[in-house]
Amino acid sequence: MQTGKLLAAKSQHTYVLKLVGDVRLTLCCTLDGLFEQIFGDREIHSIVVDLTLADNVDSTTLGLLAKIAIKAKSEGLMQPSIISSNPDITYLLNSMGFAQYFLMMEHPATRIEELREVPQLAGSEARIHQQVLEAHRTLMSMNEQNKEIFQSVVHALENCPQ
Repeated sequence: MQTGKLLAAKSQHTYVLKLVGDVRLTLCCTLDGLFEQIFGDREIHSIVVDLTLADNVDSTTLGLLAKIAIKAKSEGLMQPSIISSNPDITYLLNSMGFAQYFLMMEHPATRIEELREVPQLAGSEARIHQQVLEAHRTLMSMNEQNKEIFQSVVHALENCPQ
């Protein structure tokens, strides 16, 4: 399994994020920094998340992706899209309620050569802890099933000394 990385491209008024390989919490600072950039750009009208080359997406990453949809809605952007051709990842997304927040597609919307790799940002242990906690709270807020699934994780993170 390939170590996770994040590719990104801006085309006209759309931002494309492509997650590649085994995408885990090690990319949470990178994703969070990129979100600030995306939502700070007033020219952006839509966001596409391409998971076609993702082998695995952990719950922290799922929480951060959910944060995109919630923030996009509050900012008045178009409903974000997720492209997933991996049946396991698509099943996971559907079971978490992502179809309520994202337009779900099976085929990529852009050519890989248009994307540039986003350099991975390091984060302090406290910052990573906060992002993991926030990501799981976001997942819990999506629906009752997620609330049950992640309640113990959030409780443990809230009670974990930093």
